Amino acid sequence: MAAEEGMAPSALRVLEEALGVGLTSAGATAEAVAAEGAYYLEQVTITEASEDDYEYEEIPDDNFSIPEGEEDLAKAIHMVQEQAIDTHILEQKTVLPSKPAVPEVIEDFLCNFLIKMGMTRTLDCFQSECKAREDLLKTQKERDFHRMHHKRVVQEKNKLINDLKGLKLHYASYEPTIRVLHEKHHTLLKQKMLTSLERDRAVKQISGLQASWRLMDTGHDIYVPEIRVVPSFEKENAPEGPTQKGLREAREQNKCKTKMKDNTKDSEFPTDMMPNPNLYLCKENIGPAKFDYKLNDIFRLHELPVSCIIVHPRRDILVSCGEDRLWKVVGLPKGNVLLTGFGHTDWLSNCCFHPSGNKLATSSGDTTVKLWDLSNGNCILTLEGHNHAVWSCTWHSCGDFVASSSLDTTSKIWDVNSERCRCTLYGHTDSVNSIEFFPYSNTLLTGSADKTLSVWDARTGKCEQSLYGHMHSINDATFAPRGHIIASCDACGVTKLWDFRKLLPIVSIDVGPSPGNEVNFDPSGRVLAQASGNGVIHLLDLKSGQIHKLMGHESEAHTVVFSQDGESLFSGGSDGTVRTWS
Repeated sequence: MAAEEGMAPSALRVLEEALGVGLTSAGATAEAVAAEGAYYLEQVTITEASEDDYEYEEIPDDNFSIPEGEEDLAKAIHMVQEQAIDTHILEQKTVLPSKPAVPEVIEDFLCNFLIKMGMTRTLDCFQSECKAREDLLKTQKERDFHRMHHKRVVQEKNKLINDLKGLKLHYASYEPTIRVLHEKHHTLLKQKMLTSLERDRAVKQISGLQASWRLMDTGHDIYVPEIRVVPSFEKENAPEGPTQKGLREAREQNKCKTKMKDNTKDSEFPTDMMPNPNLYLCKENIGPAKFDYKLNDIFRLHELPVSCIIVHPRRDILVSCGEDRLWKVVGLPKGNVLLTGFGHTDWLSNCCFHPSGNKLATSSGDTTVKLWDLSNGNCILTLEGHNHAVWSCTWHSCGDFVASSSLDTTSKIWDVNSERCRCTLYGHTDSVNSIEFFPYSNTLLTGSADKTLSVWDARTGKCEQSLYGHMHSINDATFAPRGHIIASCDACGVTKLWDFRKLLPIVSIDVGPSPGNEVNFDPSGRVLAQASGNGVIHLLDLKSGQIHKLMGHESEAHTVVFSQDGESLFSGGSDGTVRTWS
């Protein structure tokens, strides 16, 4: 122990000489002993060589001791130089490779000394401080870099804000011009409508003049032969010669041809359409909209899925079409089958009542449209011309025209009186899945798998406007009873409402991902029903935007329709059943 005490002053003096400061004192030694417990510093004197036979030499103070003032100045100069180098690097946008840290002699000496003396805790603290100093320098450099990067981002943000303000001012300068163009556009639309009305009047006058001319021409042809055949009263009972006989036969043939021509005359599109009576009905119907429908009854009518249901405009009957090639007239409310029609050679896709309610039009996968007499169920006319399956059909309000849409990307307008196709509508690039006449007008609406709706003039066969917005194939589209709103649904369950007067979208309702197969308005036009592929009937309140669900189908729901008074609802599913809700 005496040897250890003799070694302590010499070792402490060596450490003090290396650091250039006094490390210990009597009080400090006592405090260190009390703080570290088992680990403390002792003054020792190294009098003999170490175990590894290495001789340590004393290093003079003049080589390593630096006065405090000069040390601060050197550090300050070094820090300024590093900042200048960092700034230059950031301006050049280059990264300078970090120099390898060169261990200092003093640090190495201290580490070796602490290891030799077994002062591991002090060694750990010393190394942690050294590492913390390096991390601090690195963090300061990163801070300076991010600070300059932040300043650059702020400058770019301010520049973008100034550019945005300039663009807003530039756009504001165009607003008056856009407003003027909109006014001109509306003025031109009004002029176009007035021109169309004048054209319709002119066409009507020309048609009347042509009819008068044909009557005058026909009367002249009949009168002249009669003078020649019967030149006098005395020859009335004379025997008929070959010449007179030939003239009589020619005259009779001419009469037959004229009569046949008059019977097969093409129908004329009405020019003076009556106002839509639903406008007044909707105003009178001020009661609350109904949403609390409950499943009342199930009619099993078809062996295959039901594709369409329509309600008679004046009688308590409905007609259902199925993929079993049959259509059936069903009495309400019992659901008894009154009449069954068959004649199509493939599945039925749609059906529509004649405005009078005594005829029915059906479309089928056999590429035909058939017209039926509801008094006996006989087919009175078959319209052929499509190249693929026909998806939908609709009657004109006058009852003289039927329109159909097909998988062959076209729609056709058929003249019932002349029994021929009056016009083919080209424009869609994919299957035309639905077609409907605007109430009491010559305007047609089609919905296609090319994701567009198109508005057509049935008189000219030209597309007047196309509506874009759906992202998937459109399965069905229909007009509200008043005609001011269009509803459409697509194969992903999205239903859209459009303003027909402005031809702009109003709202989009997503009830997917199951497809929306059909949409229909109630008689008041305030509730929209959608038949969904998951078997749910969605009821949309157009006033509040709320959606009500009717759960009752065990499989996919294909069609839905309201009764004429809106008190009942009918839906058809893929299980061949028709369900009544009230």
